[in-house]
Amino acid sequence: MTHLMTPDEFEAALRQIGATRYHSLHPFHKRLHGGQCTKTQVKAWALNRYYYQSSIPIKDAVVLSRFRERDIRLEWRHRIEDHDGHLGSEGGIERWLKLTDGLGFERSYVESCEGVLPATRFAVDAYVNFVGVKTPLEAIASSLTELFAPGLHEQRISGMLEHYDFINPDVMTYFQRRLEQAPRDANFALAYVKEHAQTPKEQRAVMGALTFKCDVLWAQLDALSSAYVEPGRIPPGAWTPDS
Repeated sequence: MTHLMTPDEFEAALRQIGATRYHSLHPFHKRLHGGQCTKTQVKAWALNRYYYQSSIPIKDAVVLSRFRERDIRLEWRHRIEDHDGHLGSEGGIERWLKLTDGLGFERSYVESCEGVLPATRFAVDAYVNFVGVKTPLEAIASSLTELFAPGLHEQRISGMLEHYDFINPDVMTYFQRRLEQAPRDANFALAYVKEHAQTPKEQRAVMGALTFKCDVLWAQLDALSSAYVEPGRIPPGAWTPDS
C-alpha cells in the first residue's frame, strides 16, 4: 500500500483484517461454542483467559500514560474502570472470576496466575509491552479488535448456555456486559485512527497494530489447543485436571 486511503477505504481494510484474522475463526472457538469441549478444556480456557482479562487494565493504564491530551485520557480512563470496577461495584475482572468460581476453581489460584500456560503469558505480556513502545497511534489501534468482539460474545453466550450443563447465565455476565461496552470503545478507537493516520505509513502502522493484536489472541488459543486438545502436551507448571 503506497497511496493514502480514503477514510472509508481505510475502515474497509481494517475490517478485512478482522474478517480474516480475528480469533473467532480459530478451531478452538468453534469447539467451545459448539459444545465440543470437555469441562477440562472449558476450565483451561477460562483460567488462561483470566491472565489476559486481568492484564487489560494494566495495558490501558500504559496507553493512557502515552497521552498529554486530557480529553483522550478522560475517554480512555473508563476502560480501566470497566475492568477494575469502582469501590463497592464490580468490574469485568470480578465478572470473569464469577465464571472461574462457577467452574470450580479456587479464586486464590486463579488470581495467582500460577497455572497459566507459558505461551499465554508471553503473548499477553507482549501486548502490554507493545502499547508502551510503539507510537500512541499504534497503541490505540491495537484495541480495534473490539470492532469484532460483540458477534463473538453473542455466539459464546448462546452456544455455551445451550451446550454445557455446567454453565448458567449468572456466570456469563462478563460477556453480556461487554455487548454494551465493546461497541462504545471500538467506535472511539476507529474514529481516532481514521482521523490521525494521515499518511500511508501511519495507515500501514495502524493495520500492523491490529494484525499484531489478532496474532496475540490467536496465539493464546493455539497454546490452549496444543496443551488441552491435541496433542495434549501440558507444559510443566501449567494447570492440569488433577491439580
